[in-house]
Amino acid sequence: MSLIVKRADFVTSMREYGDFPGKGCPEVAFAGRSNVGKSSMINKLTNRNKLARTSQEPGRTRLINVFRINEELNFIDLPGYGFAKVSQQEKLAWGKMLQDYFAGTQDLCRVYHLVDIRHEPSQEDREMNAFLRQAEIPFTIIATKCDKISRGARMKYLAPICRALAVQPWQIIPFSSEDGTGKDAVLQNIFESCYQEVEETTE
Repeated sequence: MSLIVKRADFVTSMREYGDFPGKGCPEVAFAGRSNVGKSSMINKLTNRNKLARTSQEPGRTRLINVFRINEELNFIDLPGYGFAKVSQQEKLAWGKMLQDYFAGTQDLCRVYHLVDIRHEPSQEDREMNAFLRQAEIPFTIIATKCDKISRGARMKYLAPICRALAVQPWQIIPFSSEDGTGKDAVLQNIFESCYQEVEETTE
């Protein structure tokens, strides 16, 4: 079984995680460095090119953005971290938004932690990975922009990601918002994370 996106709507942008229409439904969150491709990934998953605002300029996502899927599931686009060209005050504000979200949500099913397949994970990536493990939050590593790497060379690029984030190659989903690589795998993962347990408990 896999998630079939029939409808996707922008709900709200928040500086502080709080109430919003549809809160209480299952949530999946997208986290990663600025310009790693979170908004592009959401657009690809929902078949909506302009649902989430994208930009060539890193640091576009500066708020917590909420998208409603099929009127029963929420995608949470978290502020990108690691962007150097902002003030320390703004970096701290982004960090607080992330902390407040993880502390405040009671509906989070899984975090999709995006890293660029072309680069070794940064210190911020390692810190996010360590936080998710310490907080016992289910997560999946997404290696974005895999269309930039030939299929035969991907394993070589995945190896340093595996070492840095303590995962196995088969635990990473290579993804491309350009050619759709990994889209079906992510949609299946979302379905299993948000609905499988519900189905099992009702059988």
